[in-house]
Amino acid sequence: MTTTFAPLTTLPAPAGYKAGDVLFLCGELFGRGYANGIVDEARAAGMTVIGATVGRRDGDGTLRPLTAEELAEAEANLGGRIINVPLEAGFDMEPGDDGLSPADRLKGAKPDDWATVPFSDDEIAGWRAKGAARFKGNLAQVVAKLEQLVPAGANVLFVHTMAGGIPRARFFMPLLNRVFKGTGDKYLPSERFWNSPVGKLCSASFDEVTADTFRHLLEATAVLRERTVAGGGTANYVAYGYHGCEVLIDGAYRWQSYTPYLQGWAKMRLEEIAAEAWKKGIGATVFNCPEIQTNSSALFLGVEISLYPLLSALEREGGGPVADEIRKRCAALLKEGASLDTLLKQANSYLASPLLAGFGELAAWPHHNTQEQAELMLDCSARLLGMNSDPKNVVCAELSRAVFKGVGRLMFDCSWQPQAPVLWLGHSIIARRLVSA
Repeated sequence: MTTTFAPLTTLPAPAGYKAGDVLFLCGELFGRGYANGIVDEARAAGMTVIGATVGRRDGDGTLRPLTAEELAEAEANLGGRIINVPLEAGFDMEPGDDGLSPADRLKGAKPDDWATVPFSDDEIAGWRAKGAARFKGNLAQVVAKLEQLVPAGANVLFVHTMAGGIPRARFFMPLLNRVFKGTGDKYLPSERFWNSPVGKLCSASFDEVTADTFRHLLEATAVLRERTVAGGGTANYVAYGYHGCEVLIDGAYRWQSYTPYLQGWAKMRLEEIAAEAWKKGIGATVFNCPEIQTNSSALFLGVEISLYPLLSALEREGGGPVADEIRKRCAALLKEGASLDTLLKQANSYLASPLLAGFGELAAWPHHNTQEQAELMLDCSARLLGMNSDPKNVVCAELSRAVFKGVGRLMFDCSWQPQAPVLWLGHSIIARRLVSA
């Protein structure tokens, strides 16, 4: 599939969801992130919020439902009911024919030997098939319970939040630190890693967790979807994508992307699944969202740089009380002597750097990194983060909260009357949503 760049340019009309309608979150909320935005919108509209859990692993690796205490905590975080059947995706803990999982196989491996750790295509395919079978079996149980909770005539919004897929093995952390944060002798080109056997393992895991779970959700809810539509309701699906984002660079909105975004191939697979569903008349949309600071940002240092221009976008799209308040909160987080204007100039200097010109082609995305690009990005990231007075309370976290609020409202409203299988939410439309709220 060749994706046509399709940024959302017009604010959607408010959604018509109401009390009695249902939002089902296929995934589990941890901390604060994108999914919180749409859940907040659903609660404000009076919808019934129903969630899922990935379950937990015991010390021996056994996957289990949440305990009563864990369930209460998860439901309080969600603000709704959770169907307590483990929906962990992927296959990194799935035993193969020899009784060993990918994580087991990596326990004795040394990160320095990453290029020679053997994983065959057949082995990966076997683990993957078993993991998918487990996930689909558990998803069928979840959907059976969900069917009992959806009232006749209700509108249903399915929200797919599953993403990631880095295998759970200590082997990977020092290796990925070299790929994403390495400089000098510690730098490891992402392309070399990606083309290795362990890279292929990660690729398959990303595909399964980030993309194929969306297909499984569409298939598992077919009967519920048809019943809902036949009863006069709607049944639409949204998912969180990433395919770069438009931000203000040198005073103009331009597409840019974090590099290297190795999950990018899985995100494009997610788009393909939405396009296939769309052709079948299913309202399924992948929203390609901007970069934010997440729980994994410590690994993907530099992903937050393109967040800073949102401050300029808020002014460009009308400013006003909301923009002023965000700017005020951000300014309060800076060290004495630092200013938002200086921060924005430094972020723009990186984003407009001639060194990044070769990474600005959308058709060639995802891009692998180079040492020069990586070191420029990491240096800029460190300087910008160093302008904050408290490293645990930073400007990009404040901006992230604004982004997932704007994104949540846009996705919620767009889902009522789906427009396309793939849409980009850039800083311009998010800023407009925020300042006009």
